[in-house]
Amino acid sequence: MAASAMDGVAATALRSVLHRVQKAAERSGRSADRIRVVAVSKTKPASLVHQVYDAGHRFFGENYVQEIVEKSPQLPSDIEWHFIGNLQSNKVRPLLTGVPNLVMVETVDDEKIANHLNRAVENIGRKPLKVLVQVNTSGEESKFGIDPSGCVELVKHVSTACPNLEFCGLMTIGMPDYTSTPENFKTLVNCRTEVCKALGIAEEQCELSMGMSGDFELAVELGSTNVRIGSTIFGAREYPKKQ
Repeated sequence: MAASAMDGVAATALRSVLHRVQKAAERSGRSADRIRVVAVSKTKPASLVHQVYDAGHRFFGENYVQEIVEKSPQLPSDIEWHFIGNLQSNKVRPLLTGVPNLVMVETVDDEKIANHLNRAVENIGRKPLKVLVQVNTSGEESKFGIDPSGCVELVKHVSTACPNLEFCGLMTIGMPDYTSTPENFKTLVNCRTEVCKALGIAEEQCELSMGMSGDFELAVELGSTNVRIGSTIFGAREYPKKQ
C-alpha cells in the first residue's frame, strides 16, 4: 500500500480509538479528557508518526531505546514521548540525551533503574523526569515489573530518594488472554489504593497506565488514565524477515 494511503488509515484509526476511549470513559463516569492515549509506533517509520501528529495527536511511545533515539529527531519537538519498554541501566543516558522531549518513563521496576535515571537526569541537567512504577500483575516470569507486594516500597524509594524523578503512578501490561485481564487491572487498582494510603495522596494524583490495543476499553472502564495503543492505530508491526 502506498505511504499516503497508509497515512490516511492511521489518522482515521486514531480518531476511531479516541472515540472508543470517549465512550469507555463515559461508562466509567469520567471525562475523556482525563485519559491519555499514547500512540505506540514500534517498527513504524517516522513518516507515519508524522501523519498521526498532523491529525492533532501529541502523545507517542516507543519500546526500544534505539528506535526512539532514531525517530525523535526526525519529528516535531512538541511531541511528548513516553518510553514504555524495559530499560537497561546502560541505555539510560543515551535515552535521556537522545530524546530531550521525553516526558515519561513508564517502566521503573526496581530501585537500581530508578537510581540510574535519577543520577542521569541530574548529570544532564534536565528538568525532573516523570516516571511510573511498573507492576507485574499477572505473575508471569516473562513479564517485567515489581511484584505487587513490593510496590509501595519501590514507590516510596522513588518519591523520597530520587529528587530528580517525579512519581506519577503505576503501569502494568497484564496477560494477553483478555479473559484474565480484568484481574490484572484490578490488582493494579488495588496497588494504587495501597500506594496512595502510604504516601497520603489522593487517588486522582496517581495515574494508572493499563490497556493496549486489545483491551483498552475495558482498562478505561476499570479506571485507566493512560492507554498505550500500537497496532490498532498503526497497523500490524513489521519485523525484519529472518533469513
